[in-house]
Amino acid sequence: METQRDYDRIGRQAETARRVRTTVTYVLLTLWAVIVLFPFYWMVLTSIKSYSTYNAEYVPKLWTSAPTLQNYFDAFTTVPLAGYFFNTILFTVVTTVLMLAVIVLAAFAFSRLQFRGRDLLFTAFLSLMMIPNELVIITNFVTITNWGMRNTYWGLILPSVTSVFYIYLLKENFGQIPEELYKAAKVDGTSDLKYLFKVMIPICQPTIVTITILKVIECWNSYVWPRLITDDQAYFLVSNGIQEIRENGFGRENIPAMMAAVVVISVPLIVLFLIFHKKIMAGVSRGGTKG
Repeated sequence: METQRDYDRIGRQAETARRVRTTVTYVLLTLWAVIVLFPFYWMVLTSIKSYSTYNAEYVPKLWTSAPTLQNYFDAFTTVPLAGYFFNTILFTVVTTVLMLAVIVLAAFAFSRLQFRGRDLLFTAFLSLMMIPNELVIITNFVTITNWGMRNTYWGLILPSVTSVFYIYLLKENFGQIPEELYKAAKVDGTSDLKYLFKVMIPICQPTIVTITILKVIECWNSYVWPRLITDDQAYFLVSNGIQEIRENGFGRENIPAMMAAVVVISVPLIVLFLIFHKKIMAGVSRGGTKG
């Protein structure tokens, strides 16, 4: 009996300790979520305040009693925000499609094809990751300028159609597919391209989806290169449009209207992440798993 009571007491203590750990974990996670999400809440809150209400608040309030959508209307009428969206969508779609074609073929060549100097060439590719982006931007700027592609869509797109990191990530995934499948396919007379599209791409679909989503986010948030290579408003992306809005649109003091524009620009990426976040995690996990 005494032993049974000791077991029960130890069990209750363990259960109490588990509940305490769970409670502390959830409290910390909740606190962290509030810290992370508060800037987004403040952005949306500011965007639905009128200009007069915002300026009348000497002490900022965490709510508003008179929300308005006028700022969102101004975001599309005062500045060509719709044009910025069109440019960004075109830039994102074309760049992502071209990049996928380049990295899939490159990753397949490095992972399956046998040719002289393959490993040396791949090592040289990886070494490019050591070069600072600033040097690459300068080289690309000089090249695009010499080709007369400033203020053109191709000038925006061409420097972004490949990625050494994505080639490496996809090559590692292709390398996890058993070599025996490739040899069996070759015995059956299957061409390399047919094997790539029928076997390798379906197996590595989570990683390819992850790369696609990450590239879309990268293109949507691209700022330095578009700002450098374009000074014509007709080719501005949404990231560059924010600065244009601040300087020549609403004015530096109309913060609510600027926040409305930022909300409109941020929503597509937030929705994209919420829809595909499981695929992103699955692709990243697969990229770090052997076998």
